[in-house]
Amino acid sequence: MSGPQLVLVGPMGVGKSTVGRLLAERLGVGYRDTDDDIVAEQGRTIAEIFVDEGEQVFRAIEKAAVHRALAGHEGVLALGGGSILDADTRALLAGQRVVYLSMDVEEAVKRTGLNQARPLLAVNPRKQWRELMEARRHLYEEVATAVVATDGRTPEEVTQVALDTLELNEV
Repeated sequence: MSGPQLVLVGPMGVGKSTVGRLLAERLGVGYRDTDDDIVAEQGRTIAEIFVDEGEQVFRAIEKAAVHRALAGHEGVLALGGGSILDADTRALLAGQRVVYLSMDVEEAVKRTGLNQARPLLAVNPRKQWRELMEARRHLYEEVATAVVATDGRTPEEVTQVALDTLELNEV
């Protein structure tokens, strides 16, 4: 298998970055987040890109960043919440070990709240999150090798469940 040892997908606020860093540490590999790549490359936040350029332009930037990361990173890779909307990206994920970190709406609202840094949840976050998940859940499940629920679990517990589920050995 080429590419990352492990790819994390899931909705915004689920803990992909936190769990990704823990997984990378426990596996003794590097960590990379495509959202961080985009911010570094563009010199502005994802929210600013959404406001300045719109979602369509952001998705094109995101697709390119994800494809570069899938080709060039061998550790743990976290993808932005909407990256799985792209069919080409989903096709690339077909040969990867992908963990879908899931959570229910109440947990999502607790974690994301009314955070203005999340442009897709700026108005009525509970309703918008439900709508996003209705549109995306089947796509997360389509690309997933494993699904790990994060509700009521610490990042350390989620990390351990992911390792156990995938039968990965720590260094």
